[in-house]
Amino acid sequence: MRNRLSLARLMLLSACGAAAAGASPVHAAQPPQGLAHGIVFIANGAGDFRTVSSKFTQTIAEQQLPLAVETVVWSRGYGRYVLDQVDHCNHIENGRRLACRITAYRRHYPWLRIYLVGHSAGAAVVLAAAEHLPPNTLDRIVLLAPSVSPDYDLRPALASARDGIDAFVSDRDRIILGLAMRIVGTTDRRHGPAAGRVGFRPVVATPCDTALYTRLRVHRWDPAVSWTGHAGGHYGSNRAAFLRAYVLPLLAPPPAPAVAPAPTPPPTPSPPCVNLSSFAATGKSHAGHVTCR
Repeated sequence: MRNRLSLARLMLLSACGAAAAGASPVHAAQPPQGLAHGIVFIANGAGDFRTVSSKFTQTIAEQQLPLAVETVVWSRGYGRYVLDQVDHCNHIENGRRLACRITAYRRHYPWLRIYLVGHSAGAAVVLAAAEHLPPNTLDRIVLLAPSVSPDYDLRPALASARDGIDAFVSDRDRIILGLAMRIVGTTDRRHGPAAGRVGFRPVVATPCDTALYTRLRVHRWDPAVSWTGHAGGHYGSNRAAFLRAYVLPLLAPPPAPAVAPAPTPPPTPSPPCVNLSSFAATGKSHAGHVTCR
């Protein structure tokens, strides 16, 4: 499995390199003037309504946060909910393209913090991107009501994000992530409740996998957050007040200290299992689950 993942990453680097040499290069855009912290790539849900990226942009501007927002355009078309949900090959292909773009940003701006946010079916796109990236390339991944299956293997994505994954789920998301998933299926073609309703079941084969899953934090809906307008439904996590109170703090830079901080010891290195070698036992990247033409 280590060889398979290494080959996938080599193919990604080759594809990115080919793009750089060809007629349609993958460029890392110049960071917006004044950007001092990071960039948030947002994959909206099925149907290309772009509500999440719009609300993020609005809220970040209101809070005057040093973050740029870039919408990941991946949908098959406006209002095409079902096709966007079930076309996993499209998720994987657009995830690969996003990984190329992230690679370019990381190469040109190594200081930049890079965050991925995916809502509903958009979670499949950001997870596919993360699966194509080397360990610790990203800073954090946020999943809002993800419509992937509870058994989705998060190990490659967890390894790619140094601050791990925060998943916001709600057992009150009964219609879309409950009933609809039983009918049309999750993004990875399972029929049953999605992870955005019931949470994730860790895929653990070795102690290294257990260490990787310490990077996963599942935030379950609670009535205490209703004041934000999030009543537990599928689109509640899109509410500006909810994003402002519970999501943006995960991405905002830490406040500047009043005085120069004392020297601190170097950070604890990532566990050795982050090299994904433990996948040899049972796991594999979801990019290999479906044959795409």
